[in-house]
Amino acid sequence: MLTAITAAAAAIAVAAGAQAPTAMAGYASSISELSPAQVKAMTPSVWRKGCPVGPNDLRAVRVTHRTFGGGEATGTLVVHEDVAPVVARVFRSLYRDGVPVRRIEPIEKYKGSDFASIEADNTSAFNCRKATGSSGRWSNHAYGKAIDINPIENPWVEPGGVVYHTASRPFVKRTARPGVAVEGGALVRAFDREGWDWGGRWSGAKDYQHFSADGG
Repeated sequence: MLTAITAAAAAIAVAAGAQAPTAMAGYASSISELSPAQVKAMTPSVWRKGCPVGPNDLRAVRVTHRTFGGGEATGTLVVHEDVAPVVARVFRSLYRDGVPVRRIEPIEKYKGSDFASIEADNTSAFNCRKATGSSGRWSNHAYGKAIDINPIENPWVEPGGVVYHTASRPFVKRTARPGVAVEGGALVRAFDREGWDWGGRWSGAKDYQHFSADGG
């Protein structure tokens, strides 16, 4: 009877965009101030003078995550110190619910290029840049209060279904699949529990990868 219940629960998790959890070493997270080496690596491609927050306001959150191959890995997100504990809790929920994440790397690896980070299907947070489509307004990423997760599976979609990354075309139609953010799915619920906003609910263009503490 227990085996049948476990199998049924796993089927529900997969239908909601998660993989059936398997036995793993367990979730772990840590929060730390940025080291001088990290700040140097971020400057000037990701942080520079004139950005709305400074390195002292940011924290490196290292988390365990599930992979699309059924294993586990670790990655680091740079976020504002105010939301660091929230981010650790969100990724604990994603780990528990079997939601896979392709990779998590600070965006300086991609020289601050949002496009290159998306092409690598990289989940990232802090990046001192303007909001998409805006010439003057800072993105919430510039405050360290937004995360883009699995951006190939969760693309920016213009009205009419236009996407800017070829690998994202199969994900224009939003159906529950591993790592995909859908209404009511495990990925969206994890951020909903913390009161974060989801770009998949925007009117007009949808930003399915984007979750933010302040809605922008």
